[in-house]
Amino acid sequence: MKRPWLTRPVLGWALYDWANSAFATTVMAGFFPVFFKQYWSVGTEAAVSTFRLGMLSGLGSLVIALAAPLLGAVADRGGARVKLLAFFTLVGAAATCGLYFIGQGNWVGAAVVYSLAGIGFWGGVIFNDSLLVDVADPPRYDVVSAFGYSLGYAGGGLLLLLNVAMVTRPTSFGLEGPAEAVRLAFPMVAAWWVLFTLPCLIWVREERPARPLAPLDAARAGWRELRATVAEVRKYRALAWFLLAYWLYIDGVNTIIKMAVDFGLSLGFPQQSLIAALLITQFVGFPAALGFGWLGQRIGARAGIFLAIAIYAATTVAAYWMSEVTHFYMLAAVIGLVQGGIQSLSRSYYASLVPEGKQGEFFGFYNMMGKFAAVLGPVLVGVTALATGNTRAGMLSIIVLFVGGAILLARVRRTA
Repeated sequence: MKRPWLTRPVLGWALYDWANSAFATTVMAGFFPVFFKQYWSVGTEAAVSTFRLGMLSGLGSLVIALAAPLLGAVADRGGARVKLLAFFTLVGAAATCGLYFIGQGNWVGAAVVYSLAGIGFWGGVIFNDSLLVDVADPPRYDVVSAFGYSLGYAGGGLLLLLNVAMVTRPTSFGLEGPAEAVRLAFPMVAAWWVLFTLPCLIWVREERPARPLAPLDAARAGWRELRATVAEVRKYRALAWFLLAYWLYIDGVNTIIKMAVDFGLSLGFPQQSLIAALLITQFVGFPAALGFGWLGQRIGARAGIFLAIAIYAATTVAAYWMSEVTHFYMLAAVIGLVQGGIQSLSRSYYASLVPEGKQGEFFGFYNMMGKFAAVLGPVLVGVTALATGNTRAGMLSIIVLFVGGAILLARVRRTA
């Protein structure tokens, strides 16, 4: 008799997606870009604030990407993944709460605190991903992972819906105005994040190594393992080409998530409309992620990824010509259709390329590449916008990542 896949450890693990998605939606994609441009960078030209946000997002992602192998090694070899998940969650939540206290015009302070919150967020993601093998059997990885994605869309969307209501009708919540509502959203996200992390910390039990290593020894072992993995990846051409392709196109995906609201503000769209567009993406993405998985089973994961890349590229071009808020809503819905799909199909296609018996080793490298895939795009957008004085050109530059990713993906001959 097969054991049920929906157990307390699985639910606790998936609820972490529900918990930290509040930061990804309300803060990272929603309110922080708005406040950074209109409150913390008040009086600054749009292209300059876009440059600042792009560099900020890219550098923060670079820090956690460089640290990812070291953190993973310390956690795996030391049997401390749950503890480190708790630590990074507390760091991220505390920093998010700290945004409430940053004064108007203090963009440097906002940048520092937000970067710290982002490190907490991405660090938590690393350890939550790694705990998948402790809560599910290999045949259940896909369904459990999809369950986590779905809860993430739902949880992040629900809190964002409440926060949007506060911003659009602040007096109904006893608030003075939209600015106070946005500031209050930051500690609300922090509380949500910590509260719904508790089931994961209570119910998930990781498999500890027989001989846990001290942190320094674990770090040394991790760097040796990383070098060995790089050498091993080079032996599998299809897998190496896919990793390069994934690095480019998923960077484009992450850049759109981080920079879309800033772009809309630069075009003069109302902040309430832009946040409403995020809600559209979130709630369209909830069922669409499951539907895209079904489509991948019918046409193949690789073909599904190509389709998603094409839609992203077309959306990027269409964004250059946007002139009305309605256009932003339409593009938000289109992005919602493919955002979860390209992530889930990329993971399943990569799994089909990984040699038997090397899943853990190679998926650790895959996760590291995913963390690097949030560096190039924001910097590209920011530098292009500053150099041209045109935020439209900055956003259009992302198409380079999608085209490059598609070209490299075409070199992956094996199908799934």
